[in-house]
Amino acid sequence: MENHNKLKLTLLLGTLLTLLSYYPLNAAHIIGGEMTYVCDGPDAANPGNNYYVFTMKVYRDCAGGGASFDSAPGAFTNGTVSVYLGSSMVPFIPQIILPPPVITDIDPDESNPCVLVPPNVCVEEGIYVFELSLPVDAGETYHVVYQRCCRNNSITNIFSPGESGATYTVDITPTAQLECNNSPVFNEFPPVVICVNEPLVFDHSATDSDGDQLIYSFCSPLMGGSTTNVAPNPDEPPPYATVQFIPPDYSALAPLGGDPLVTIDPSTGLITGTPTIQGQFVVGICVQEFRNGELISEIQRDFQFNVAFCEPVINANISEGIQAGDSFTYTSCGDTTFTFINQSTDESFIDSYLWSFDVNTTNPLTFDSRDVTMTFPGAGAYSGTMIVNPGTQCTDTANINVFISEPIETDFMFEYDTCVAGPVTFTDLSAQGTFPLEEWFWEFGDGDTSSAIDPIHEYEEPGDWPVQLTVTDSLGCVGTTQGIVTWFPVPPVIIVEPSSFVGCPPAELEFRNLSTPVDSTYDIVWDFGDGNGTTAISPFHVYTEPGLYDVSVEITSPIGCFTSRTFPRWIDIDSLPIADFEFPPDDYSNFNPTVTFTDKSIRAVEWDWFFDEYGSTIAQNPEFTFPDTGMMEVELVVTHVYGCQDSITKIVDVEPQITYFLPNAFTPNDDSVNEFFRAAGFFRGIRDYDLKIVSRWGEIVFATSNPSEGWNGRKDNVGKRLPNGVYPYVINFVGPRGQPHQYTGFATLIR
Repeated sequence: MENHNKLKLTLLLGTLLTLLSYYPLNAAHIIGGEMTYVCDGPDAANPGNNYYVFTMKVYRDCAGGGASFDSAPGAFTNGTVSVYLGSSMVPFIPQIILPPPVITDIDPDESNPCVLVPPNVCVEEGIYVFELSLPVDAGETYHVVYQRCCRNNSITNIFSPGESGATYTVDITPTAQLECNNSPVFNEFPPVVICVNEPLVFDHSATDSDGDQLIYSFCSPLMGGSTTNVAPNPDEPPPYATVQFIPPDYSALAPLGGDPLVTIDPSTGLITGTPTIQGQFVVGICVQEFRNGELISEIQRDFQFNVAFCEPVINANISEGIQAGDSFTYTSCGDTTFTFINQSTDESFIDSYLWSFDVNTTNPLTFDSRDVTMTFPGAGAYSGTMIVNPGTQCTDTANINVFISEPIETDFMFEYDTCVAGPVTFTDLSAQGTFPLEEWFWEFGDGDTSSAIDPIHEYEEPGDWPVQLTVTDSLGCVGTTQGIVTWFPVPPVIIVEPSSFVGCPPAELEFRNLSTPVDSTYDIVWDFGDGNGTTAISPFHVYTEPGLYDVSVEITSPIGCFTSRTFPRWIDIDSLPIADFEFPPDDYSNFNPTVTFTDKSIRAVEWDWFFDEYGSTIAQNPEFTFPDTGMMEVELVVTHVYGCQDSITKIVDVEPQITYFLPNAFTPNDDSVNEFFRAAGFFRGIRDYDLKIVSRWGEIVFATSNPSEGWNGRKDNVGKRLPNGVYPYVINFVGPRGQPHQYTGFATLIR
């Protein structure tokens, strides 16, 4: 925006200044001051003296509610000035009572109709004029001093501003006394308000009536007075402490902070820069006066810059453009007609508009309507302006940039070996339009992309791959084209797992086709070498007969590319082992339970014997003792060198045999010898045992179903003793395998 924008100070500044009214009467009112002098020549009434007229200007915030000027009607105190000579700590003149000041308002600069200032911004200037006759002293400097507390507490750049007073002083050097020098005088008071982020240009120069050389600089304002000694009387002697700036943001040479700094030209006193921080800032300006290279005088102004956020009231603005500062950029990819909608503000301050477009004609095209529809001659770059209130002081300008691009003709080509799997090389054939091409984006159809101009891409799977190229020029215009890459090569090498196989029938194998590229659209022909084949990609096959087999596979792509490979003697199917064994044809029984087995197997290298439920072994020709009788299953499992197995089971009959013996007589006479008539022998496994002993009259005298129980010569083994004699018996039982047994005889009882 141009520098003539109308600026409206934000409410924040007014609030900031209004807050000052809450400080006590001995503070929060001083915002600056300075002291100068004029030498009126020798004092005729006091020979050897010069007559001086001093002017002191003190500035206060009249809206802040602080104390009024010293010596003014109704003032808190009368102001005093003290004079010191050289380094003496005793005043040369202890007290000069200041006359009432001439008070005037310093109004904000309203010469620019584009600046609006809040009504509560108020600065007063109090001018004190007093006269002194001072002896000319060729060796010492006069120090004329005024001190007063205090500054505004809202000051931003120094520590404890509400506790910091001010000293306004001027020095009259011996040379200045001898030559009756006049001090420089500042030409203008700084602007009451300056705006954040708006350029500041202020001529802070001074005028010297003697024509001496003046050097300007920022310097540190002086302290003086305090809340406990508001108006020192007499004023304190030099040297004077300076205000303490808050580091690292602020210093005497950088009182407004920011980056870049606001600076002052040492030769001209011109203050320039752009304040970037809002607030109230104490600033010191020193002016040194040189004559013939000698410093003869120095004056200092101490003042307060009020920096506030300002908002433009007149702001040239256009809708929908890309805004950067005061420029608006519009782009189009082929369309040459634009409608510019004016959104400038504040309309109450706007009287007229002027649009101007440079379209390569003799004179620019101009329009004075609020909004404009413009058709440009064709592709290219155009510029223009929209001026609000053209020809007036309160104006603003928007710069317009229009870029129109021709459509991008997008195209590409690709190359690859049709039948051999390998990379595809893509070449961009797009034609540049008005603006240079800047970006390329390839989509290869398989999920992969590239931003290279001419990429190389390798597909992992066959197919008809849709490829899209999107090209973008420097204006952001986009062109897109598509193509199909028919990529059906045959594999460069046919790879199949397993790479070999040795086994026994029936052998089921999975032939895993690891060749790429291959998919279901390819014709695959397998020959397994045993008269069988298939068209699956990765088939299963069962070899049932022993033999050595060649395997071959043929691959044909959908576009006719062909490859094949034969794997000779690839599958080795060995004959199965034959399990067999023998054992002697003996009669095996519980009295002869040990059997010797002899292996008769063919092609066996491992033997696993299982002896019914009673044990096992891996010996080739084992011997085994059966712990029980019965029809025993003996299984032999044999394994040959390739892990194939065969088995056979045979029955070994271990017959359960019994022995049964009975005595002829027994003697139950309690001598513990031959006391019972009972059976002896091995009769495990018998059942249904029945023993009956009868008297000669046929009476049963003893019976039992337990073969181990004997007769003790008593009736049922519990009655009275039976007489000696011969007693018939009958014994019946069933053997272990169900064969009946009967024994009859006589038991002779003898006592």
